[in-house]
Amino acid sequence: MSHEQVDVPVTNKAFVPLENNPEVMTSLVRELGLSPTLQFHDVYSLTEPSLLAFLPRPALALLLVFPVTETYETFRRAEDASRQEYEASGSEDEVVWFKQTIRNACGLIGLLHSITNGGARDYIIPGSDLDKLLKQAIPIKNPDERADLLYNSQALEAAHATAAAKGDTSAPDAEANVDLHFVAFVKDKNGDVWELDGRRKGPINRGHLDPDEDVLGDKGQELGVQAFLKREEEAGGGELRFSVVALGPSLE
Repeated sequence: MSHEQVDVPVTNKAFVPLENNPEVMTSLVRELGLSPTLQFHDVYSLTEPSLLAFLPRPALALLLVFPVTETYETFRRAEDASRQEYEASGSEDEVVWFKQTIRNACGLIGLLHSITNGGARDYIIPGSDLDKLLKQAIPIKNPDERADLLYNSQALEAAHATAAAKGDTSAPDAEANVDLHFVAFVKDKNGDVWELDGRRKGPINRGHLDPDEDVLGDKGQELGVQAFLKREEEAGGGELRFSVVALGPSLE
């Protein structure tokens, strides 16, 4: 049984899992209403300067994709144990966070966290499905009610189905057990770095960045993605299979 089925009732609807592919992700967010001036890019190395130099900056969000390990599950449960269940504060929210209630939709939730927070929010096209969804979501304080908004969104389901069919490999069945998980790291307008994961109790503030720093820079990585990977490494979980995509300016 996969982690998604453990967290999300088996009776809930399931989406075909998204391929971890920047073109597919970009096509989905543009379909929903993100400006074509932004796109997702593969991050081939987090540490090699020559490979990082090719990426358009600033990176507005990083999406870490990894197989769920026992280390991660143990850490997640331990860190969440003392935390309160998140309740949004409406328009004063520093971040928009969505609880995941659709099976196999962690890719979609990760994408939504990347494009509705921080600098990316300014690139949502007024009047688009994404704009309407965000305006409906922000005033909803209860995380279950906010999750229902996504669960019942026909526009979201249609855009997701279109994108899921575009991958390079044949998509797994919606009912398949998928062990890959997506976590987003975003810098908000105040400079705080947030870890956003629909399987947690809410958004987690991981620290602060200066105005000229982004989530792909040394300090941004240290607060976000590298801290995550270091925990896995120190736990001796062997080599961690992971990939990272960044949301940034378009190359076209």
